[in-house]
Amino acid sequence: MKLVPGVQSVSCVFVALCSVYVTGLFHIAAAQTTEANATTDPSEGALLSGHGESLESHVGKVRVLNSIFRQWGISASSQWRTIGEPCTGAAIDSTSIDSADYNFGIKCDCSYDNASTCHITQLKVYALDVVGVIPDELWNLTFLTSLNLGQNYLTGPLSASIGNLTSMQYLSLGINALSGELPKELGQLTDLRLLAFGTNNFSGSLPSEIGNLVKLEQLYFDSSGVSGEIPSTFANLQSLTIVWASDNELTGNIPDFIGNWSKLTVLRLQGNSFEGPIPSSFSNLTSLTDLRVSDISNASSSSLEFVKNMKLLSTLVLRNNNISDSIPSNIGEYGSLTQLDLSFNNLSGQLPESLFNLSQLTYLFLGNNQLTGTLPSLKSTSLLNIDLSYNGLSGSFPSWVDEENLQLNLVANNFTLDSSNSSVLPSGLNCLQQNFPCNRGSGIYYNFAIKCGGPQITSSDQIVFERDSETLGPATYYVTDTNRWAFSNVGKFSGSNNYTSTSSSLFTNTLDSELFQTARISAGSLRYYGLGLKNGNYTLTLQFAETAIVNSNSWKTLGRRVFDIYIQGDLILKDFDIRKEAGGVSFQAVKKEFTAQVLENYIEIHLFWAGKGTCCVPAQGTYGPSISAISATPNFEPTVPNTAPNGKKNRTGLIVGIAVALGLVCFLAVFSVYYFVLRRKKPYENQDEELLGMEARPYTFSYAELKNATGDFSPSNKLGEGGFGPVYKGTLSDGRVVAVKQLSVSSHQGKNQFVTEIATISAVQHRNLVKLYGCCIEGVNRSLVYEYLENNSLDQALFGEGNLDLVWRTRYDICLGVARGLAYLHEESRLRIVHRDVKASNILLDYYLNPKISDFGLAKLYDDTKTHISTRVAGTIGYLAPEYAMRGHLTEKADVFGFGVVALEIVSGRPNSDTSLEEEKTYLLEWAWQLHETNRELELVDSRLSEFSEEEATRMIGVALLCTQTSPTLRPPMSRVVAMLSGDIEVSRVTTKPGYLTDWKFNDVSSFMSENSDLNSPSISMAVDTDCSPLTANKTESMRFLERAGEE
Repeated sequence: MKLVPGVQSVSCVFVALCSVYVTGLFHIAAAQTTEANATTDPSEGALLSGHGESLESHVGKVRVLNSIFRQWGISASSQWRTIGEPCTGAAIDSTSIDSADYNFGIKCDCSYDNASTCHITQLKVYALDVVGVIPDELWNLTFLTSLNLGQNYLTGPLSASIGNLTSMQYLSLGINALSGELPKELGQLTDLRLLAFGTNNFSGSLPSEIGNLVKLEQLYFDSSGVSGEIPSTFANLQSLTIVWASDNELTGNIPDFIGNWSKLTVLRLQGNSFEGPIPSSFSNLTSLTDLRVSDISNASSSSLEFVKNMKLLSTLVLRNNNISDSIPSNIGEYGSLTQLDLSFNNLSGQLPESLFNLSQLTYLFLGNNQLTGTLPSLKSTSLLNIDLSYNGLSGSFPSWVDEENLQLNLVANNFTLDSSNSSVLPSGLNCLQQNFPCNRGSGIYYNFAIKCGGPQITSSDQIVFERDSETLGPATYYVTDTNRWAFSNVGKFSGSNNYTSTSSSLFTNTLDSELFQTARISAGSLRYYGLGLKNGNYTLTLQFAETAIVNSNSWKTLGRRVFDIYIQGDLILKDFDIRKEAGGVSFQAVKKEFTAQVLENYIEIHLFWAGKGTCCVPAQGTYGPSISAISATPNFEPTVPNTAPNGKKNRTGLIVGIAVALGLVCFLAVFSVYYFVLRRKKPYENQDEELLGMEARPYTFSYAELKNATGDFSPSNKLGEGGFGPVYKGTLSDGRVVAVKQLSVSSHQGKNQFVTEIATISAVQHRNLVKLYGCCIEGVNRSLVYEYLENNSLDQALFGEGNLDLVWRTRYDICLGVARGLAYLHEESRLRIVHRDVKASNILLDYYLNPKISDFGLAKLYDDTKTHISTRVAGTIGYLAPEYAMRGHLTEKADVFGFGVVALEIVSGRPNSDTSLEEEKTYLLEWAWQLHETNRELELVDSRLSEFSEEEATRMIGVALLCTQTSPTLRPPMSRVVAMLSGDIEVSRVTTKPGYLTDWKFNDVSSFMSENSDLNSPSISMAVDTDCSPLTANKTESMRFLERAGEE
């Protein structure tokens, strides 16, 4: 990721900090200037020629170079020539080899022989999905100092001829499918500073000759496939500053000599087969800022003494290493520490107060140890993710446990929760303390089924998989309100906050494709629990499908997701690979069945990442456990009710007797009230019919409930005014905070539209759509009850005077989340839905600033053959697509247009129309196009941002311009928008300025806005030149349309 000047960033590796292979790591010098008459040396393997050769020889040798291109199926950059003299243009000017636009690229040095000879010194074929072997001709370019072949699909062995490249300084072969043993001739490249061959299929041991590379500063061989012990010759590599060696089959003890690599700043040794203990010589590595050693097998007990002087550490991960010690007493001196993970060890003792008061610490993972005592009384405001699960902690809760934005996992401890302290934590924690005490004894349930990460689904064999769509985070837990099942999640993804994966694809090997379209993923440890079960044997079914790693001959298919599965604490499957289990393909259902014995009324399913698998292919954070569905059925005849207790004993005989008596009374009474019932029913006979026929009938609240929740709809609880009328904040009797949208009696958006919204929202569920809890239809009183979202709407966050500081990462995630929500509405939901009013004020932000699309009052269901809506145009000026505005022609592409406008608003931090700005900037779309046409797009970025990613900003603006094209057919579907924003596909470059910008004149809007002052979004008056506009309309028609939109 290329950042604008001034941005603080960690050294990048190929896939956003998760692989070395970004070209920026090469630190290659700028191209050298040269005289015009310099020629390429003909001795470079007879590949390239100078002017002194015959025409026949010259043409023949350039043909050889082009042969390499043909073998790889690529074309050279137009910035240098493959006909005639290659060392021209970008090959010798100031163009950087790191430039994204210069690929496939070369750089030449023309200073040889008194500036009369050029040699190719740098070659980049990066992330072009080249398929095939490395041609032998390549090894003849002996003047190469830099070679980057990363992120392709190169196969076959690495030739011993690589030893010819003795001038090489920066060599990257990472993220390919190279195989065989590493050639010992690598040891001849004694000038190497960077060597990267991670994420490949190599075999055998590390060549001892690599120990000759004494100038080597960076070594990356994570997920490379090598095995065996680290050669003793590596002790010579004392210039190393960065070493990534995770996810291999390295064995033996971790060498003591690593402690002599005193210049190390980053060391990663996760997911190998090392034996312990961790060497005490590591205490010499006082320059370390990032140390990750985990998953040492058969480990002798280690201590934490070696970290005593590592005061510069920012990230310390020593997970699952059989460390028996207490937390260091000087832990308060680690002022730079932001992430500490000492989980799954044997730590004992109490929690130091100083640990919880480290000013930079944000993530703390101490789960699965033997810690005792109480929680510290104070905590720094930065520490917002704390895992203390599976310890022996007890006592009372300090005041900070209910702090805003805090995630605190206290599962499986010894806390006593009662009415005085349980309200400050997410409900159900009492059922997740040690021994899982709820409904112990005979049990009350005999099965459970969970749709991991998604809505409730009934499978083809009629199993009802319950909804599991609560927000996960680095240290979270959840218990259903029936105490039937629960989950606990621990672990932090690097650069990602998404713990649920979604896909709209169809899945093979199943009749229930929808069951696999969501999955829970975890960066470390994910546990599901079945609670209150009757003891006995159960058939436990776990269902998986890989969706993140694609099926193709591309580097994006080279990822491996590997994790362990434990049931009832026993390791059932080690190094489980979903894709491998499915025969090497993705999007195929994998079902695993096990017999689980329940002895204490609960089942625990534990999915555990032990450092294995790739970390970042095809995207950062693609690793760790993933599961789509879980179900458990008894292997015995059930004798328990399988329903949640209601606090009353089962007195069947008494109930039957009372029912008979009451039946007789009712039979007599019905005749006396029949007439009155009919009369009272008449005025409201249609209100129940409004809910009939709905595929997903929502929960119905009474009007009295909502009055009580909102303080009789107190003005102090009013959140704003929506299309239906006022919206109020309320608190239900069960403690849930909700938003109540009350339909005004006088609103012309009446009963029909209200019922449409209920049906629409009830039919769809997605993490980026506002959740509907229920509704109220009682006489003339009609309301919708939504989840309450703490951070209000996106327009308030971007344009208002609130205290939300939307940094670039948050903005980009918001834009991607909105795109995913719309893609779900358009393409993934069983009902195809057009929102019709996509705008910033209809995007709400939850506690974690996740976006959720709201206000489906304007949404219309439609089928594939119905694209023209005869009802009035409804929407908001500034976000309306031209075809919808002028012709009422409605498809999902109208939403795509609105999304494009919102994306520009997110980038720029300003509304789509602002008359307070200078004339050329008044209309956001027009200004964006002016900047685009002059290659100044980045001037659009909000000046309030202290840092942002140039690459992502350019991508986001490009997507927005595609989405706002005049013709609906030129706008991409939202699924493609998601793929472009995710970086899975390239953003197509737009070259044609939309007709509504080139042909329409924008006039003064002050008079129109004054007449429509009730509008809550900027309005623009548009006049059409009928001689050239593709949308034939005159000013009167435009004004008439605008007035209609204002009324809507």
